[in-house]
Amino acid sequence: MFLGPDFLRLDPPWPADLDSHFRFLSGVFAAVGVGFYSTVPDIERKGARFRLLAALVIAGGVGRLLSLVVMGSPSAGHLAGLAMELLVVPLLVLWQWRLAAVERK
Repeated sequence: MFLGPDFLRLDPPWPADLDSHFRFLSGVFAAVGVGFYSTVPDIERKGARFRLLAALVIAGGVGRLLSLVVMGSPSAGHLAGLAMELLVVPLLVLWQWRLAAVERK
């Protein structure tokens, strides 16, 4: 959020719209991270919040997958993000659901 698109190692200056978009998305991701962190205490009882946050991340992964199909393969870091968004996060949702099921018994 503080560095904008610096990590891409582009030659500045980049368009203000690109900088704005990167910083906005970084802020959104930071807020999603805080939201996930807020589910840690009593995660078995915070399924709705956990699933909502997971849905946001999965939707982003679908967008990243669309980019892969339309534009071709991105860098390794983006492929790792895609795996997290479309594989790991759904598995975490299933894990949270199982914890909740055990708690209900």
